[in-house]
Amino acid sequence: MSEAGTPHRPRAVFDCGVFLQAVLRRTAPAGACLDLVEAGAVELVVSEPVFSEVQEVLQRPELKPRRRGRLTSPMVVEILAWIQQHAILVRNVPEVFQYLRDPDDEPYLNLAIAAGAVYLVSRDKDLLDLQDPTSAQGQELRRHHPQLSILDPVEFLYRFSPAPEDGR
Repeated sequence: MSEAGTPHRPRAVFDCGVFLQAVLRRTAPAGACLDLVEAGAVELVVSEPVFSEVQEVLQRPELKPRRRGRLTSPMVVEILAWIQQHAILVRNVPEVFQYLRDPDDEPYLNLAIAAGAVYLVSRDKDLLDLQDPTSAQGQELRRHHPQLSILDPVEFLYRFSPAPEDGR
């Protein structure tokens, strides 16, 4: 993982579920999110706690039987290597935001704040609910980082779709 960034590309944080879904079905929306990183349209940022969680979750024995053997050890090794190759490592992420509803989501939120990420991509309802303008914790998050959008993979991909032609 590199530590240098490119200022002209928007930064994104992907939660653990995005990586899990991408490794299981690379052609699904979560896999297409990884394609945007590979194409250079967006900079992926991770922290050591986020990378460790991804590694731990992908290696859980209970995922293999539940996924009928589709999640194999070589697949886990491949996605972890992919993250190390394509992500920017952000060190020393301060804990500036506490998320009482789901403290396990705090490393993703604090990483997004520290890295100046424009996007946090997740299917986690607790994270997505922070986009609600009436949510007190969502309002607090916007005070820390007003430009952050929390989107599911499909909404994230839509942001990068070419604008439709108007027929002229």
